Amino acid sequence: MSVGEEFFNRKKAELGVSLNDVQKRAVLNTEGPLLLLASPGSGKTTTLIMKIGYLIEVVGLDPARIKAVTFSNASAHDMKERYQRFFSTLPPVEFSTIHSLAFQVVREFFYKRQIQYHIIEGTDPAPFNKKMLLRDLFKTFNQKAITDDQLEELLTYISLIKNKLLPKEKWSSISCDVPNALQIFQKYERFKRSGADQLLVDYDDMLTIAHQAFEKDHALLTKYQRKYDYLLTDESQDTSLVQHAMIEKLVQNHQNLCVVADDDQSIYSWRAAEPQYLLDFKKVYPDAQILMMEQNYRSSQDIVSVANTFIKQNKNRYNKNMFTENAAYVPVKLKTLSDYQYQANYLVEQIAKEENLREVAILYRNNASSILLLDALDRAHIPFYMKDANNRFFSHWIVEDVLNFMRLSYDATRVDIFERVYSKFHLYLKNSHIQQMKQQPNSETVFDRLIKLTDLKDWQREKIAICRKHYKQMQRKTPFQVILLIRGEFGYEKVLRNMSEKLGFNIDYLLEVLNTLEEIAKSTNSMVEFANRLDHLASLLKTSKYNRQQHAVTLSTFHSSKGLEFEKVYMIDLIKGVIPSQTEEDKLKEGKREEMEEAVRLFYVGMTRAKRNLELLSYSKRFGKAVAPSKFVLDVKKIVHPEKVHHHAAHKTTILKTTGKGRKNGIPDNPNAINDPAKLQVGLKIKHRVFGTGEITGLTEDTLEIRFKKYSKTLSITTCLEHKLLEVVE
Repeated sequence: MSVGEEFFNRKKAELGVSLNDVQKRAVLNTEGPLLLLASPGSGKTTTLIMKIGYLIEVVGLDPARIKAVTFSNASAHDMKERYQRFFSTLPPVEFSTIHSLAFQVVREFFYKRQIQYHIIEGTDPAPFNKKMLLRDLFKTFNQKAITDDQLEELLTYISLIKNKLLPKEKWSSISCDVPNALQIFQKYERFKRSGADQLLVDYDDMLTIAHQAFEKDHALLTKYQRKYDYLLTDESQDTSLVQHAMIEKLVQNHQNLCVVADDDQSIYSWRAAEPQYLLDFKKVYPDAQILMMEQNYRSSQDIVSVANTFIKQNKNRYNKNMFTENAAYVPVKLKTLSDYQYQANYLVEQIAKEENLREVAILYRNNASSILLLDALDRAHIPFYMKDANNRFFSHWIVEDVLNFMRLSYDATRVDIFERVYSKFHLYLKNSHIQQMKQQPNSETVFDRLIKLTDLKDWQREKIAICRKHYKQMQRKTPFQVILLIRGEFGYEKVLRNMSEKLGFNIDYLLEVLNTLEEIAKSTNSMVEFANRLDHLASLLKTSKYNRQQHAVTLSTFHSSKGLEFEKVYMIDLIKGVIPSQTEEDKLKEGKREEMEEAVRLFYVGMTRAKRNLELLSYSKRFGKAVAPSKFVLDVKKIVHPEKVHHHAAHKTTILKTTGKGRKNGIPDNPNAINDPAKLQVGLKIKHRVFGTGEITGLTEDTLEIRFKKYSKTLSITTCLEHKLLEVVE
């Protein structure tokens, strides 16, 4: 028996851990570079820990000379805990993030050069606070306060430039929707280095400075190269160029490197992840071995086969074939609801039947999807854990605007409240008008004071009079009616559209916030109750983090769900424009596949979180507008129900063979007829041979709803396609 087999047998007896052939090969490969491509649920962490144990127990490496680099502190902790459980008698091994390693290097590099520095991440006061510094710089360049969303985008923009190691002359090649983003970044970089006493350093600087240190200080690099005999990196599909470059330098001499990754799960390119690096691994390490861990131990046969077929539409990937020996359980379920407003209630009804909520997850692309969910779950007394507890919905400026509109109705003399929203009334008021108002008697309403101003136009006075009339009636209205009033009569929605055009805001997202507030308002009876409801939900969102590992359903974005697994997974809001986004579709039309391929990978990550139950949810209408299902839902539908597609194709062949002159039962053949069910989408304008021109307003697996001029019809998809009854109206 070989020493390897002896090791595996011993560990199987001690731990009950049994490795498959590829996992064993990965453990036994102890010299030179190794790329280990690990499909979802393939046991990569177990394999990594077993490999470390083998390096120590069999190869004889000193544990202190093994370095394991992980993507996050959480995964470093998880690996450390599992190592201690598997090899409790062995000395510790160093598990850390790449940032932690970089910090060690930077600290030593600066100490040798007697350079003072201050880390500006965290909650220190200005100017030692990165976010406060960027807020101040934004205000300097744009004469207004930055929104939370803009700040998040600016932070991502800065991180992207640094992690890609872009030189100054190429900074402008990175686009950012934040006004004057490049100028803010340039000023930010100058400011951090302008202090006479010390440098200001952020987390991204740690990486770039550590990389520079290795290039400039040969002695320092040599020290770290000699410090480790073997390096392992986990989740390397999420690693940026600067991080890859640091690892390359560390293993330059001995090349003893194990890179664990899955190119099919690379979903952070917007955060500078470089999946192409994995595809070019042999160019960097010509002698590298590449092993594919394709066996999935997590999911049922139904889920694995669908996900494996789905991901193959991507071209820029390793040709892997994920498989499982797990039995089939239930097919992947596709559910199309008639309207978005039914989605949250449907989920509540389904989840209320579950006994173990810890094994249920609801996944979505955007955090905005979670708000109505947590409202519905709370009303149904279903506990939940929100993975992304930093959701900023309830602090969004639109929420504050709506509440200020409402607050004014309780005391219309409050100039201080009116001053916060006067620019949102679509009245074209100036700050000078507000200052004039403040000189008038406090007992009058803001609208009475406004009408007295001499420099207003007649149309402005007319609109102010209308606003005054509505404000007198507002407390008799429901919160839902009040929001409609704010959007329409007060002109708030027009203001939002104008702001979006001028400032580059995403108007669809802003309207989404408004629409969500409307839905929450429908279940409240007064403006005070509505405001209290928002406060309650905001508090629930913050405290939901304490429900982790409790009897609670998990809510998470697709991005944050990576690494998790659940018995039952619902993927929701699967409509065109959300996933893939309109930008991703537009890029694909331009011949740029990168963003669409990442969207495919993101969807794949969501699907592979499920063990035995996976349900994909879409709908036909959203806030009164027809919407189309996600292209990815249609892709999955073809995989799950191939017989329907094949049936239509086969039937078409039969007609061609048997109709002779293009007729069957006296019905003329229509060469322009729709014959592919995937082309049927909500919102598509079609012509029906019998009923005329209409628009598809609803879809299920078997039927479609079409609104014609005078009526709507629910028709069989099979019948329409077999008899060539539909064609697209151009």
